[in-house]
Amino acid sequence: MKLLTATAMLAVMMAVPALAQVTEEDLAKDQSVTETVLTNGMGRDLQRFSPLDKINKENVKQLVPAWAFSMGGEKQRGQETQPLIYDGVMYVTGSYSRLYAIDVKTGEELWQYDARLPEGILPCCDVINRGAAIYGDKIYFGTLDARIVALDLKTGDVVWRDQIADYKAGYSYTAAPLIVDGLVITGNSGGEFGIVGEVQARNADTGEVVWTRPMIEGHMGTFNGAESTMTGTLNATWPGDLWKTGGGATWLGGSYDQDTKTLVFGAGNPSPWNSHLRGAGTPVEGNKGDNLYAASRVGIDPANGEIKWHFQTTPREGWDYDGVNEVVSFTDAEGAKKYATADRNGFFYVLNREDGKFLNAWPFVKDITWASGIDETGRPIFVEENRPGDPTAATEGNKGATVFASPSFLGGKNWMPMAFSQNTGLFYVPSNEWGMDIWNEPITYKKGAAYLGAGFTIKPNYEDHIGSLKAIDPMTGEWKWEFKNGAPLWSGVMTTAGGLVFFGTPEGKFIALDDSTGEELWSFQTGSGIVGQPVTWDMDGEQYVSIVSGWGGAVPLWGGEVASKVNYLNQGGMVWTFKLPSGASTAATEPAGEAPAEAASNG
Repeated sequence: MKLLTATAMLAVMMAVPALAQVTEEDLAKDQSVTETVLTNGMGRDLQRFSPLDKINKENVKQLVPAWAFSMGGEKQRGQETQPLIYDGVMYVTGSYSRLYAIDVKTGEELWQYDARLPEGILPCCDVINRGAAIYGDKIYFGTLDARIVALDLKTGDVVWRDQIADYKAGYSYTAAPLIVDGLVITGNSGGEFGIVGEVQARNADTGEVVWTRPMIEGHMGTFNGAESTMTGTLNATWPGDLWKTGGGATWLGGSYDQDTKTLVFGAGNPSPWNSHLRGAGTPVEGNKGDNLYAASRVGIDPANGEIKWHFQTTPREGWDYDGVNEVVSFTDAEGAKKYATADRNGFFYVLNREDGKFLNAWPFVKDITWASGIDETGRPIFVEENRPGDPTAATEGNKGATVFASPSFLGGKNWMPMAFSQNTGLFYVPSNEWGMDIWNEPITYKKGAAYLGAGFTIKPNYEDHIGSLKAIDPMTGEWKWEFKNGAPLWSGVMTTAGGLVFFGTPEGKFIALDDSTGEELWSFQTGSGIVGQPVTWDMDGEQYVSIVSGWGGAVPLWGGEVASKVNYLNQGGMVWTFKLPSGASTAATEPAGEAPAEAASNG
């Protein structure tokens, strides 16, 4: 009987094909292997470019839904996720820390994992999740109570879980993990609660912590369970003990540059927002008030967590211009290897990929009031009278002087990822044209309480639009075209070799534009605002495109006058997948030539 049972079990095992293991080589080739999408960004360089061209400028107008999937239940909040596709399954995270496995051919649910969140979580900007990561036979994603979870790809069963930080102190986690050389690499969220930003690396098989790297000077990193090196130099740019609750949350996750073997993470705002409390309110000698490494991009060695370089986009930060926006590796029109990042502060930066050194910067929004430009070293030229006033010299009760600042604290660009086209050499940057009245207030740190020391009201800068998708030349900073939208843009962008730029709007439209002119070629109304990230892949000889629809995120929570303009928008939770109908021509268009010199305006 025992022999029979063993034989039967062996037969069952042989009948079910073993799941192939996703390797480091697979992750490195994610952009070029079009049958799968294994990483957030469709490649760890975050270009969000696909070499597929079966859907192109000529036939995109024929695009139709293939299937749609509802996330169901009452948990319909902001859906900022990006789907992953592997071995016939789509994996997509949802609000409230959920993860779904969906049959990619039919749209039918295979399994669902719903994290059991405790009472008292403190997410800043809605209960969103931005995606997962695949490696080996597991899928990894984070939860709002600041945990990282590894699940079995086939069953959704928990393999291991670990705590990133204490959610009761204000920590949370919303980004997609990044996997490099068998390490699961995570950041943290919670910059509004006086936490300390950190990058952590764990063994992908066991969950064991390999190294940690804090983002604020004075804090010690670890390697293999022991202290390693201090971040920066204690009190070099932070006064007193404020570094202990210094912020710098790594809440958007990072990218990986395979050429230089460098992780690049952004660190968010310093805490509190009130720059006068941090010694940054007035110019000081030796950059004492810069508050490193907040509002910075940081290059990290993935093997040990040591810092290779840093570049601070907003030293003496006082407007909540986080430095977390994604850093994209690219090769420019002359063959030079560079990084690009569109910062919340309104400037588009280009850096050297070898050492992170500043190369150039240009505005990518129309009205910037806090700085008059960027100097030759990459440092902003501050307009001091447009810094929120010092509450100790109060002119308005217990508040410092109110100033109007543009962009608003939600940024010229917030979390929503831009895309780079290898065909045109342009970046496609989702931006917003808005400003704010902002003032400083007295504040003291209390664990688990908001630690801002500032108040604000966001206002649109123009009557006809807030959102603005811009095609930007990283060689010159020139805007080749602009697509205007009434409501703020809050979705990710994707480009393809078919000459298309895909993105969504809060009004619910999923749109494809001509990558060289900005002309709208196709749109589909999804029924709820889009704040998700599009992907495309190839299956059985056909190209598919997917987007997650579901309004939410920071705008309706923090948007002030802007939020009141979009309060009619409906929440939702749908995965929409599109393809060309049978018989449609898939002949690709000719590669795009020079983009037009003058910008096109689209309503």
